[in-house]
Amino acid sequence: MSVVALYVPGSRPDRFDKAAATGAEVILDLEDSVAADEKDAARTAVAEWVAAHDVPAQVRVNAPGTPELEADLAALPADVALRVPKVERPEDLAILRGRTVHVLLESALGVENAYAIASAPGVASIALGEADLAAELRLEGEDSFSWIRSRIVVAARAAGLPPPMMAAYAAVRDLDGLAESCRRGRRLGMRGRTAIHPTQLPVIREVFAPAPEEVAWAREVLAALDGAAVATLPDGAMVDEAMARRARGILADDPGPAGEKDV
Repeated sequence: MSVVALYVPGSRPDRFDKAAATGAEVILDLEDSVAADEKDAARTAVAEWVAAHDVPAQVRVNAPGTPELEADLAALPADVALRVPKVERPEDLAILRGRTVHVLLESALGVENAYAIASAPGVASIALGEADLAAELRLEGEDSFSWIRSRIVVAARAAGLPPPMMAAYAAVRDLDGLAESCRRGRRLGMRGRTAIHPTQLPVIREVFAPAPEEVAWAREVLAALDGAAVATLPDGAMVDEAMARRARGILADDPGPAGEKDV
């Protein structure tokens, strides 16, 4: 799973290749960033691009229950992964049966049904749409999202899904604020983030990459256990299978010196 994904308006095909060149997973948007009178042209451009390029990509379609979603599905190849906004219940996904979907929860009802939605067939991940949630719940400030973020981390894990990616950070020029927000999300168990501008990508990658001391600890734990149920590290700390699972997760997130995963 990519640690970072970059949104690109579907109405800007001149940006598609540039987004793919960043190495981030590309999310081609047919929803909020595309004006109503540009949606047909955007669908055509997106469908042609994803059919011609073998790169990690998703398409954010329009919301369930809208005629725009039906038009999106008619235009897009059946094998493209979809990012589906404003999902509130598992039934919203019935029209998408047989497709890979990444769900956005953007309402109180969606958050309440997070586990049921995460457990629905075809769901590959869940994430929050924080702008809509903030408006509906009258949330203010970064701290106000902590409990909701924690809730979907639990729902995702309970459903056997990867940790959720964080929602996009709207203040594009505030890279210090972005870094601090990412650190908060990482402490809550989130992994990775969507971006709305390429300048945000290095910050997201740096924060969510394991620190060298974490990688060293993980290797030390696995070496100490080496098939044993319990072991003691040189500093006297006792480690067991729970610590081994954490260590394996850290090494899975470590890109390594040449961008390769630890194994």
